[in-house]
Amino acid sequence: MIKDGKPGATGIAAEQFDSGLFRSGLKINHLRLILAIDDHRRISAAAETLGISQPAASRMLAEIETILKAPICERVARGVELTRYGQALARRARTIFLELREASREINELKTGSGGSVSIGSVTGPALNLAVPAIRQVITAYPGIEINIQIENSNVLTRELLAARHDFVVGRIPDDLNPRLFNMVEIGYEEVCLIVRDGHPLLEKPVADAEDLPAYDWVFQPPGTLLRRAVEDSFISAGVRLPATVINTSSIILTLSIVRNTNAIAPVALDVANLIADNGTPAGEIRILKTEIPIRIKPYGLITAEGRALPPSAKLLYDLILKQGRA
Repeated sequence: MIKDGKPGATGIAAEQFDSGLFRSGLKINHLRLILAIDDHRRISAAAETLGISQPAASRMLAEIETILKAPICERVARGVELTRYGQALARRARTIFLELREASREINELKTGSGGSVSIGSVTGPALNLAVPAIRQVITAYPGIEINIQIENSNVLTRELLAARHDFVVGRIPDDLNPRLFNMVEIGYEEVCLIVRDGHPLLEKPVADAEDLPAYDWVFQPPGTLLRRAVEDSFISAGVRLPATVINTSSIILTLSIVRNTNAIAPVALDVANLIADNGTPAGEIRILKTEIPIRIKPYGLITAEGRALPPSAKLLYDLILKQGRA
């Protein structure tokens, strides 16, 4: 009996539980279907992802429920959700596919003698001042290594980490995720500033008045992201109304383009602003806006998935970023 992914009162180990399922007829394609349903919340979308018909996916789902002798999915208003039994199986399935991926990676490295591959995610500021210097050291020492890096907000990155699409993440654990799913080592604070175009009316004052800020359009990260909430909390603490006109995007390139061509204001990492402002290019027509409102965002760190060991190539990059952050 399994409760919350742990051995229950019967004392049956996870390995025995899993091998019993495979002996009962559970197949790898069954696990792929469970993960696709978990990701897409619709059987039709899951079937499309796997390249099979919806009736075939429904038959496979029935097979899984017969093998487990438990319901796997339940219908909700916008599709389907995994039951607690389905969630337990999906959690184990992700671990299985992660281990298979790591086995393939290790075997390929042994065959080719390459430096391996690493997949990481990072929020923008630490990517510039920590990840880039660490990557430079790694590729100099191991020219055969392949590094994949995704720049996104922490809400996206931590979910990608749980889905085993990253080895580790440089960011923050969102409030809506269970922190017990992760291990995090805090390594620094990301300073945030406001940017506007060169010649913006608010630049006429040495420090912009807080009450003037909501009168302009704003470019924000999507609702619920940590930076977005930090800015909104700063407005509320200062007794200033929130902006009425908001453009939501997670793209820093689009953010800069909108700010450069309009009177919009945007919060960005200070490292990003310093990299771009006055750099002699069209993108450099950006200025940092000094304001009375302080923007405080919680510390970022190196985040790994609980119970998941880093392969050697990823551990190397992890250690270098950790060293950079503590320097």
